[in-house]
Order: sequence, then C-alpha cells, then structure tokens
Amino acid sequence: MNTDKHFRTTNISKIKSFRKNIPSTSELVTGILKGDISALARAITLIESSNKKHSHSSQEIIERCLPHSGKSIRIGITGVPGVGKSTFIEAFGRSLTKLGKKVAVLAVDPSSSISKGSILGDKTRMQELVRDPNAFIRPSPAGSSLGGVARKTRESIVLCEAAGYDIILIETVGVGQSETAVHGMADFFLLLKLAGAGDELQGIKRGIMEMADLITINKADGKNLEQAKQAKMEFSKALHLYPPKRNGWTTKVLSCSATEYTGIEEIWEVIKEFAEKTKNNGHFNSNRKEQNKYWLLQTIDDLLKQDFYQNKKIGPLMEKMTSQVLEGKLSPFSAAEKLIKLSKED
Repeated sequence: MNTDKHFRTTNISKIKSFRKNIPSTSELVTGILKGDISALARAITLIESSNKKHSHSSQEIIERCLPHSGKSIRIGITGVPGVGKSTFIEAFGRSLTKLGKKVAVLAVDPSSSISKGSILGDKTRMQELVRDPNAFIRPSPAGSSLGGVARKTRESIVLCEAAGYDIILIETVGVGQSETAVHGMADFFLLLKLAGAGDELQGIKRGIMEMADLITINKADGKNLEQAKQAKMEFSKALHLYPPKRNGWTTKVLSCSATEYTGIEEIWEVIKEFAEKTKNNGHFNSNRKEQNKYWLLQTIDDLLKQDFYQNKKIGPLMEKMTSQVLEGKLSPFSAAEKLIKLSKED
C-alpha cells in the first residue's frame, strides 16, 4: 500500500515537473529565432494540433515569426508514386547543405489519415539528411481535409523561415489536388518524371505541365539512360505546345540520377536562374502576394465550413434534410440554403 502511494506521488511529481518544462510562446519564438530545432518542432506541433486551446498560442507564434520570414526559396516537388521523390529529396538536400544552405523538408499529405503517409517512411529512409545539422525534416500532419493540411504546412513554412532555413522543400505525398495546393505555396515547382514507364504520356496532362517550372527525368542511369534521353526530348517538344508563362520563364527539362548524384547540381543552377529572373522582373514578389491573398480566402472558406459543421443545431437537421433530398422531397439547393440560414440564427 505504501508502495502504491509512493508510486502515485512520484508520477504526480513527474507530471508537474513536465508541465513546468513546457515552454511559453515567448520562449518558443525566442528559440525559433535562434534556430533551435526543438523549439521549431514544438511550435509546429502546436500549429498541427486540433485542440482549440492551442490555436491562440500557435497564431501568436506565427504572428511574431512573420516579420522574420519570407527570405527563403520555396520549392514544390511532385511526381507519381515510385518516381523516387524521397531519394531525390535526400540527394538534393544534401547537395544544398554542402553549399552551406539550411534545408527544411515539409509535406502536404491529405491521405495520411488513411495511409499514414509515406513521408513518415521517407524520414527513416533519408538517414543521412536527418543527421545533417543543417536539415530539418517534418512528417506531414494526418488529416482528411486538403485545405486544413495545406494551411498547416504553409504556416510551418513561416516558422522554418524564421528559424533560418533558406531552402524549403515541399513534397506532395498525396495525389490529385495536392499538386495545386503545393503550387499555391511554392516559388518554384519541380515535376519529377520516369522514363520507360508509360509516364511520358501521363506527363502531357495540361494542368501539371503548365504548373511545372522544371521537369526532371529521374533514375537516368544504367539501362534507363537512353530512355531518359528520349523522354527528355519528348517533354521538350511537348512544352513548345504550351503558351509562355506570365513570369517570362521558359520551363526546362533535365535528367538526373538521385542514387548516383548526377544532374543534381544542374537542378540547383536552374532554380537559381529562375529566382534571379523572377526577382528582377518583379514576379517573384507579386506571386507571393497573390498566394497570400489566395490563402486568406481559402482560410475564410475553411473556417466558415468548420463553424457550420460544428454548430450543434446542424447535426440533427442535416440528417433529416439529407433524407428529404434523397427522397426527392427537397432540392439540394433549398436544403443547403435552409441549413445555412439556420446556422446563422442565435
């Protein structure tokens, strides 16, 4: 009995000690600005939290870090499963840290609540980059809402920039609209492709091709080398069919081997050329302003939707009106208008 009492007392003491050690928002901001990875990771955890109590703290941290952000190059990276994104990111990240750059790797993964997201596996596979003191890899938050996950990733970018990371790599782990979400928070969009896997035809899809600032044929080594050269020619020809970009940039096509570290330096040279050109013609800054406007409107949409579904009056009525819509007694539009009107009533 005395042992149990001692055990409980010890545990309570540990819990109190742990709570005392939880840093304040001011301490987290100070740590972030000093480049403390632990403070950065804790602050991002607050951002990702669904606990409403953490919302105020996370927003305060973001606001205080905002004046210290914006000095990085944000690079979006996408490609079909199996294209070698994680291997490429490690090779590319290591080449950048060797140049003295600080690299943060983030992900947008709307499917992670089901699949748990491959970025979690990527972190274990990027063993050398994880150990690099100039690199920070953050697994994607689990969530079914693309807007919510993307917003948290974008807020994490602000904190990483405030912590001194000058290259932010944003990986799309999910498929579909996640490419659009990442494009909406990146300065430069890199599309990884494969040769000889039927991927050439897939790559001619208008949406992704138009978004890409650079198309890179990965795994251009060994037996794939000739196929990679052929794919490079085909993509270059296909790009001539598209109208010129508003920023004056002409999308380029390169090839690389992430496993053999060939072609990696050329990719960074292209990104530097892009940054210099778009900064000189003013598009770099105007694009970021447009992105800020987009995320303002996107966040308003998300918050309105969240308030609507969390309204206690809506739950029972939603089920009832859904039944009426399914039975053809009420149109979907009338039902939606009535539900929205009811959600606004006090």
